[in-house]
Amino acid sequence: MAPSATYEYDEHPGRALESISDAIDEVNVLKDKRSAASATNQPSVPAYDSAPQFDATKDKTQFRQYESACDRVRNFYREQHEKQTVAYNLAARARFNSPTRQRPELTIWQAMEKLDTLIDDSDPDTELGQIQHLLQSAEAIRRDGKPRWMQLTGLIHDLGKLMLFFDGAQGQWDVVGDTFPVGCRFDERIIYHDTFVGNPDSSDAVYGTEFGIYERGCGLDNVMLSWGHDEYLYHVVKEQSTLPAEALAMIRYHSFYPWHKEGAYTGLMEGKDWEMLKAVRAFNPYDLYSKNDGLPSVEELKPYYLELIDEFFPQKVVKW
Repeated sequence: MAPSATYEYDEHPGRALESISDAIDEVNVLKDKRSAASATNQPSVPAYDSAPQFDATKDKTQFRQYESACDRVRNFYREQHEKQTVAYNLAARARFNSPTRQRPELTIWQAMEKLDTLIDDSDPDTELGQIQHLLQSAEAIRRDGKPRWMQLTGLIHDLGKLMLFFDGAQGQWDVVGDTFPVGCRFDERIIYHDTFVGNPDSSDAVYGTEFGIYERGCGLDNVMLSWGHDEYLYHVVKEQSTLPAEALAMIRYHSFYPWHKEGAYTGLMEGKDWEMLKAVRAFNPYDLYSKNDGLPSVEELKPYYLELIDEFFPQKVVKW
């Protein structure tokens, strides 16, 4: 029997999770240097990749203050960087794929309602629940005339945070935060790179080399990214939806900032990864810069998005 979307649980870990997740967004908002004009004057630009218009007049440097987040974010990343080892990632995937793991069954909308209980009461900048953030992202994509599959991607992109309840997460460090490959050298362009000193893989004879257990040009499909809500949702959705490869890339890589923002790990890429990089870069502004948009009406928008969900999740109920 599918669990209720109003399942009772201790909300404090969820609040802490959202607090650190929002703090990480503060860093990424202020790190973003993209120019909305960079995609202009290019003929035949695919609809999903056209320059965003919703954020054209926004002063992105004023969303939040980087300084107030630094200590909290650095402490988070120290723990994440020390614990995201090859051994941990193999164990996390074995746990996820175990035939004995009980996989809760919820519709996408039920999953959104469950995630909506994760409200950060300590964040002075927002009192919005997760449904509002997801709808803000989706509506910004919709207003810009992007494809329906991309609208749905905006709606569901953070649902992997449900692993806090469903997948035996160890803490915040294996749920949120920027992602990066494990099994090869930790690139210096990863935020707070110096905190990897406590990770035993850094000094490993194989894992500490440029390509480690991989080969140049092996393709990102064959690379093990640090386990978290992006990777979790990617594996859930790719087997249970009809979303295109671009949408799956937006989900899997939207926190892979060393790659899509800093240009790291290109040596691991194969041909199709360049198209996926374009997709992730097209999606990223809708995640970061839609949070101060007007408060969406959940009840008014629900019928539209229920229809959209059914279009791409034909089995209706998802195994998480």
